[in-house]
Amino acid sequence: MHFGKKRCGHFWPVCATKLGQVILVACFSFASVIAVRAQTAGPPPPPQRPQRELAPPTPISVDSSEAMFTTMCALLASGFEADVSAENWHPLRAQLRDRMQHQERPAVEAAREYYRQHDSADPGAALSRYLWFGLVAGRAPDFKPTMRREELPPEVLALEGFSEILSKYYQEQQIGQLWHQMQPTYNREIERMHEAVSQIVFVTTGYLRAMSQPSDPRTFTIIVEPLVGRITNVRNFGDHYAIVLSGADDIPTDVVRHAYLHFLLDPLPLRYSHVVAVKRPLFEKAASAPRLAPDLKDDYPSYFAECAVRAVELKLKKMSPGQRDAALERDDADGYILVRPLFAALPKFEGSEPSMALFFPDLVRAVDLAPELKRVSTLQFAAADRQQKSGDLSSEEVARRRSALPGTVPNDAEAIAALTEGERRIAEKNARAAEASFQKVVAKYPDQARAWYGLGLVALLDHDGPRAKQVFGRLTSGEHAANSDPMVLAWSHIYLARIYDDEGQSRQAQAEYQAALTVQGGPEQARQAAQKGLAETSREKPVERP
Repeated sequence: MHFGKKRCGHFWPVCATKLGQVILVACFSFASVIAVRAQTAGPPPPPQRPQRELAPPTPISVDSSEAMFTTMCALLASGFEADVSAENWHPLRAQLRDRMQHQERPAVEAAREYYRQHDSADPGAALSRYLWFGLVAGRAPDFKPTMRREELPPEVLALEGFSEILSKYYQEQQIGQLWHQMQPTYNREIERMHEAVSQIVFVTTGYLRAMSQPSDPRTFTIIVEPLVGRITNVRNFGDHYAIVLSGADDIPTDVVRHAYLHFLLDPLPLRYSHVVAVKRPLFEKAASAPRLAPDLKDDYPSYFAECAVRAVELKLKKMSPGQRDAALERDDADGYILVRPLFAALPKFEGSEPSMALFFPDLVRAVDLAPELKRVSTLQFAAADRQQKSGDLSSEEVARRRSALPGTVPNDAEAIAALTEGERRIAEKNARAAEASFQKVVAKYPDQARAWYGLGLVALLDHDGPRAKQVFGRLTSGEHAANSDPMVLAWSHIYLARIYDDEGQSRQAQAEYQAALTVQGGPEQARQAAQKGLAETSREKPVERP
């Protein structure tokens, strides 16, 4: 969703690292929380609704999508759910299915033939593929995917050639004009979502003390599409998250909040991978739970994020103590064994000042590994559920898609513990203890970037400029550069820039700040620090010292 500014040409939360364009039509402002603007194509624009004051820009938006609408029209014209009763359908969906089923001409027949060739025995799987396509498709009339082929989800790759089929269908059947006519209906549905979605976002963001950055490339979007039906589709790929909802009559509050919490918390286990790694023995126990989601069994960061999301949910939901205890027992039985200790640690966060993005390492460290392993050893995981019927389309569908990040921390419990101890000692400004921990790692792994970065911080604590300059220089250039660790690389450039600035070498400082800004995947705080440093050095008159 985007709060405050229109993101035309941006892809939703669901798909891809750099999600492509999705036409944002029918927009509005969410008072003080969400704001969305509309963009429509075709004839005269629909009546303008009263303008509300726009909220500050955020990465959240509630939109409709011409690409998704066209995809669903083609799907209904091709026979999808043709034998399903429309008795409980949204009136628009029922009317349009009847209209699409009676469409004729070559492009419609080509779409029907394509659908038959790509049919699936599982209606849910069929819908999933086309929803993915609608989310990654670009502008009409071409609907070319907005992502590189290697970034596309497998579901979209399975629909090879569908862009051309959809483009011809769109032009032959004048779907653009129909889409324009539908705008008032979509606008009303979006407007009616205002209060419920605003409240979810306001409460969730407030609890985590999350601060939005206008330049953040991550997005969270709710796509309103009545033609999809009363199905909740929650998807994420890389930095983009999306939920496809049928309308405002039955907003699944718990599902929207759960997805939004993932949007806020998913990056943290990856950002603090060396802190989270210490608790991995618990994950190895949990991976044997029959009910644990299969895609989490070999994805520790995603598993940790899921447990963190569930723990925060227990704080935000209105539940009695008995209901909360029952939820914790279910989580344990299903394999989400970290929920209980993370939930128990949340009061420390609530009594602190930093945002969750900064407090997260302390939350992780509050999980006492030995007692938790002992507790888990007595647990009896629940048996697997009977497989859900494949034809049931009324269930939530979650598709996790994350970009694989290079492993920068060795899979060595002793080394991980030393890195974590070194970080703790740095926070305590205990340079000697920190140095001992980092040297222990370097002795075993001579090129370990996080350990060298820690030694650079030790040099700064010791006010040893030449040594710090040497270490951060090693991490930013040459064969030992921390190219696989964006956090280390970005901050090393920044510390090196500050050293140059202290030496009066403003040109070199500016070059290092610029280099920090070019690091792909670097932390937002590092980007801000680089921008601030660059602005300050640019204002100063350069006086190069000999």
